[in-house]
Amino acid sequence: MADKKDYYETLNLNQQASEAEIKKAYKRLAMKHHPDRNNGDADSTETFKEVKKAYDILSDPQKKSIYDQYGHAGIDRSTSGGGGGGGADFGDIFGDIFGGGRGNQRSNVYEGADLRYNMQITLEQAAKGTETKIKIPVMSTCKPCNGSGAKKGTQPSLCGTCQGHGQVRMQQGFFSVQQTCPNCEGTGKTINDPCSDCMGSGRKEISKTLSVKIPSGVDEGDRIRLSGEGEAGLNGGPTGDLYVVVGLKPHAIFQRDGANLHCEMPISFSTAALGGHLEVPTLDGNAKIKIPAETQTGATFRLKGKGVKPVRESNYGDLHCHVAIETPVKLTEEQKGLLSELEALNQADSSKHSPRHKTWGDKVKDFFD
Repeated sequence: MADKKDYYETLNLNQQASEAEIKKAYKRLAMKHHPDRNNGDADSTETFKEVKKAYDILSDPQKKSIYDQYGHAGIDRSTSGGGGGGGADFGDIFGDIFGGGRGNQRSNVYEGADLRYNMQITLEQAAKGTETKIKIPVMSTCKPCNGSGAKKGTQPSLCGTCQGHGQVRMQQGFFSVQQTCPNCEGTGKTINDPCSDCMGSGRKEISKTLSVKIPSGVDEGDRIRLSGEGEAGLNGGPTGDLYVVVGLKPHAIFQRDGANLHCEMPISFSTAALGGHLEVPTLDGNAKIKIPAETQTGATFRLKGKGVKPVRESNYGDLHCHVAIETPVKLTEEQKGLLSELEALNQADSSKHSPRHKTWGDKVKDFFD
């Protein structure tokens, strides 16, 4: 039998090639030698098979490690030897425990991966709910081959390495180890004429548009599950799910804290001193707040039921308006004069007009004394 060609040589690589370099070389050579691109030329078809075989081995870390150590002998040795029948067979010893006993075919059916999509929405959309469309890239079952990986009109054939069992035995001295067949990866089948759309993988990346309904009351970090909208499974496995993770955009006025909303409410010096009425925004329109005379910075006014109703709660939260007294700026000479007169009047009896300042001053004095 002729010597088998080195897998690295097949892909025009050296043994130090990275995972990305191996993948890039495979894609380039597979496209170049694919039978559909070469009118079924026999030499191109054979080269394509060699390229695919080399990639199947070198792209799998476990198989690559075996090949790097033992070459083709490590990959191809599928029969159990054993010196004089006294060797220990790991498949026989642990088969009943792990389901890998003699003659069992390893299932290579895998569920598709779950996907995550981060969606940024406004506070108003989160509070009232909304419906929007998203576009995501996803690995989907290849339609031309219906996920088989074989060209339309053909079928995968029985794997010649494991004879359809999906497992092979590797003999190392007195020990026989049963493992997944490196040729068919446990499926028991090989693809002689790959599908040109998915290159034999059975799946293809597509762009999918989905409609997502956002329920009212969602908050930062909430997840919305779209069942069966993830990646397609392998070898008939179930499709994964898509999780839409909600993020809230910063709001110009409000900050959300669960069911409650908070906002800073700047008021003028005169309104704080004399009292008055102030119109404040809410998610449902404007509301009017009565500001009592002598209101201090830090005072909070609560508007009951003007917050958000969370998804899993039945009641609305509140809106908390925090007072911030605004110092006037760019004063005219007349305004400065009036304020100076006011300050002089206040200084005449500061304990009466500025009780907090008087208390603070006493504390400072005690501290230094």
